[in-house]
Amino acid sequence: MDIKDEKEKEQRFTKENEDTEIKTEQKHEEHKKKKKKDEQLEELTRQLQEKEETIKSLQERLLYLQADFENFKKLKNKEKQDLLKFGNEVLIKELLPVIDNLERALDHSSKTDDYKGIHEGVNLVLNEFLRVLERAGLSRVEAVGKKFDPNLHEAFYQEERDDVEPDIVLSELQKGYMLNGRLIRPAMVTVSKKPDINVQKEKE
Repeated sequence: MDIKDEKEKEQRFTKENEDTEIKTEQKHEEHKKKKKKDEQLEELTRQLQEKEETIKSLQERLLYLQADFENFKKLKNKEKQDLLKFGNEVLIKELLPVIDNLERALDHSSKTDDYKGIHEGVNLVLNEFLRVLERAGLSRVEAVGKKFDPNLHEAFYQEERDDVEPDIVLSELQKGYMLNGRLIRPAMVTVSKKPDINVQKEKE
């Protein structure tokens, strides 16, 4: 074998080695890539499982909260119904003795001609009744002798008076009431006004 053949053989060997190394390196790179992809896929799968578990946990929590909220609504509705039914229970209990006293007054009036006594009895019951309502926040609107206030008074009639300033409440036809500072019924009143000068002259 001459030198040329040996050289060619050596070159072929070298090339084969290089090709083998390249292929080995390529396989190694492919293996690394595959391993990396597998690891990424495994990580994504793990994350997906975690997300699914989180979603499941949140769904269970949501169902629990919905059930809890429904129970809360039922409880509040019951409390509201109870308040509507029994909210005035304390006031009603305080009014029961007033009813008792009125019944006693009526029973007494059927057995006597003492009208003064009946009047006094009914007056006592009325005062008792008003005290109960005052404790519940009821108060009367001040009217007679006061300046007419359209926010508190309703003028039913105007009376000409030359001895009283105009717009003064002279009398009450129906008392007005406030509940805890809020007007629930205005006082119906008679109000003073200046006499008509022309009418006075005609009379003279």
